[in-house]
Amino acid sequence: MTAVVRSLLETDLYKFTMWQALLHSHPGAQTEYTFALRNTPAFPLAELKEEVDRELDHLCRLTFRDEELAYLRGLRFMKSDFVDFLTVFRFQRKFIEVTTEGDALRIKAVGPQVHVMGFEIFVLYIVNELYFRRFAREPAIEEGRRRLTEKIELLRRFSKELPEKHSFSFFDFGTRRRFSGEWHDEVLATLAREVPMYFKGTSNVYLARKHNLVPIGTMAHEYLQSYQSFGVRLRDFQKAALEGWVQEFRGDLGTALTDVVGMDAFLNDFDLYFSKLFDGLRHDSGDPIVWGEKALAHYAKLRVDANTKRLVFSDGLDIPRAFQLYRHFAGRTQTGFGIGTNLTNDLGIQPLNIVMKLTSCNGQPVAKLSDSPGKGTMCTDETFLAYLRQVFHHPSRA
Repeated sequence: MTAVVRSLLETDLYKFTMWQALLHSHPGAQTEYTFALRNTPAFPLAELKEEVDRELDHLCRLTFRDEELAYLRGLRFMKSDFVDFLTVFRFQRKFIEVTTEGDALRIKAVGPQVHVMGFEIFVLYIVNELYFRRFAREPAIEEGRRRLTEKIELLRRFSKELPEKHSFSFFDFGTRRRFSGEWHDEVLATLAREVPMYFKGTSNVYLARKHNLVPIGTMAHEYLQSYQSFGVRLRDFQKAALEGWVQEFRGDLGTALTDVVGMDAFLNDFDLYFSKLFDGLRHDSGDPIVWGEKALAHYAKLRVDANTKRLVFSDGLDIPRAFQLYRHFAGRTQTGFGIGTNLTNDLGIQPLNIVMKLTSCNGQPVAKLSDSPGKGTMCTDETFLAYLRQVFHHPSRA
């Protein structure tokens, strides 16, 4: 069978940006990343163990190609010493282990953060593609094309509406849970050809390069969570993480993620300094309307013109929901919509809900306290969770 991973470039942009920032600021951090399944699959994922092991062996043999490194050097926020590091980088098989527990597939990556953080996206789309290879491909692709055509028609009808103050744009965030690399490629090529006025980029760096799209992404939860273990007072970890980002990127990549310990706690730390320095905010859990209204009220309180900022929505979106949120907010601020599974794995087969999250850093637990009850933390240390909730006055028991 064809190997799942085509290139080390085929991961999400925010992996490279966080990787660079953490290599420069905390190169010695030791971490653990844990795989988890959050829904019921059609067959036990434990059956995939041997195939996953084979794919990880393949991944650990890959290196970056010269033309891929040249592409990364062409991104103005990628620093030359980081790309130099990538010229000699290779994933180490000793840092990742695949086991089974009954029907469950267990995957853990343990080691230096700068050597194991990159496994996440590859592991997720390896498991996904191996899983979906067991279903009939042709009927699924036929259904996927039909649904993609419907999405394009929705976008064309939308183009006849009177525009809001700010324009509509969306991008692909679907690498992690895609049906296959081949289908992902076809979806992006089709969207870029049919609706270029709305489709503005992808988180997938390999496909951005291939299709001449803008690579999209800034930070994920793991970046901010890591700062819970970096020696600052826990109460100050978000401010330390945001300041670290500012110092690394100096005005580039200015979309901050807000839901590591809840939007209210985030806004308490997102003062005038950060509100002016960051271009906008990204929503990833909780009611998006409530979240967006809180963001706009916060900007108004600080006398920051929200028309100069952007709210990016990325939580379980589809095209109709993106339209609803656009109509609600686009008269008052810029918007953007990152759509994942609904673009790359909408083929009539129930997608897997799989994640691979940072669960410890420097020998201590780290956690996310989501604004959505269904996005529970993977931390099992109840003492730490209780302390985190207390410090940030977070009501969640998820």
